[in-house]
Amino acid sequence: MGAFFIILIIAILLFVLLSYNSIVSRKHKVAQARSSIDVYLNQRFDLIPNLVECVKGYAKHEKEIFEETMKLRASYNNSKDLNEASLLNSKCNTILAIAENYPELKASENFLNLQKALSKMENQLQAARRLYNTEVTDYNTKLNVVPTNLIAKVFNFKEEPLFQIEEYKKENIDVNL
Repeated sequence: MGAFFIILIIAILLFVLLSYNSIVSRKHKVAQARSSIDVYLNQRFDLIPNLVECVKGYAKHEKEIFEETMKLRASYNNSKDLNEASLLNSKCNTILAIAENYPELKASENFLNLQKALSKMENQLQAARRLYNTEVTDYNTKLNVVPTNLIAKVFNFKEEPLFQIEEYKKENIDVNL
């Protein structure tokens, strides 16, 4: 009878250990996926000064937008906040929309190269966001299914939010010059 209780305690401890390690592993995958988004955002935002300089010569009267974009870029670089990144993405899209109104600029090789680089970066960002949401879903599921939900509650693991874009940011940009 005593051996049975020892085996039962060892089995319970093994279950707790394996469940805990599994949850921690998922949590680290979420952090890694979020870091990938940050890396791609930094790369994208490093292209912004080049884009701004390229467009600035053609759109001198849009100086305010360029200055605000550069301030947002600096703010994001300091905070790494995804909300700041979202605002910066919006400004970057505005710059691209402004550029569309300048035929000479659209034909510029530098501008075309920057547009291609931004497009490639946006595709990489979308893939990173999808991966992040997949990892978050797996992690959150692990926290909510029986029996690992018991371990998650005991060790106070919290759900992570999915990466979402606000509805107004999904709309096309309207630029009035």
